[in-house]
Amino acid sequence: MTEQVKLERRKKITKIILVTVTVLFIFVMLVVPLFSVMASALKEGFGFYLKAISTSYVLSSLRVTLIATVFAVAVNTFFGIWTAWLLTRFSFKGKQVLATLIDIPFSISPVIVGLAYLMTFGRLGWFYPVIRWFNEIFGTNVRITFAIPGVVLATIFVTFPYVSREIIPVLNAEGKDEEEAAALMGASGFTIFRKITLPQMKWSLIYGIILCTARALGEFGAVNALSKTRGETFTLPLEIDALYMSGTDSSITSAFAVSSILLIIALIILFARNIVERKFKKLH
Repeated sequence: MTEQVKLERRKKITKIILVTVTVLFIFVMLVVPLFSVMASALKEGFGFYLKAISTSYVLSSLRVTLIATVFAVAVNTFFGIWTAWLLTRFSFKGKQVLATLIDIPFSISPVIVGLAYLMTFGRLGWFYPVIRWFNEIFGTNVRITFAIPGVVLATIFVTFPYVSREIIPVLNAEGKDEEEAAALMGASGFTIFRKITLPQMKWSLIYGIILCTARALGEFGAVNALSKTRGETFTLPLEIDALYMSGTDSSITSAFAVSSILLIIALIILFARNIVERKFKKLH
């Protein structure tokens, strides 16, 4: 047996071992737990499942989750584009500091984020006198903490980097030549952005929005610190936790039923992400 044949055999054996171990790991760590969620969700039958996901608490938590997600995606899409364009097209003092600050949500625990907002907008917070003054002047009852605005702000914070971090590498790779040429020909800044910059970042922008949406839907830690009332400010992850911690068989099954909603949404997002990823790779 030649050395070449021995080498090919070792490579084949190594490949089989690597593939087998990888598939088993993914199956045990990902597929089985997700299948268990769906199986547990339908354990009491489809009728119980429909009843569990249509209670007033679940529908309220779904509403709050969607509100927080929509606002987070909208705000972070706008400022993600703004920040990416600023960092890739302009030079200024503190540019590296700003680029570093964008990544803060990646490195800070969401629980700390929630506590930080409590100490900023809560009764002991720095901005509480401003909120109280505003309510007294205008006769309103605006609240940030333990209300939907706090949930929205926390969700915006933890999802902030996703859009900008997907766009920045693309804009850096594309360069500024086309934009500078258009400017020399008399095109306005908005026209340059709409005709050149936006098409360049289109698929990375969509990809970032998908990631931002997925992260917003599943946020628990930061929101948990700022949400108090079940049926008013709970999101789906908090409602799932409340159901599971109730401890009864029916509530635990209901927790899995509600979990399946997020699981189905996650699979849809994953499918959409793969489509966008393929489109993006074809263009690059």
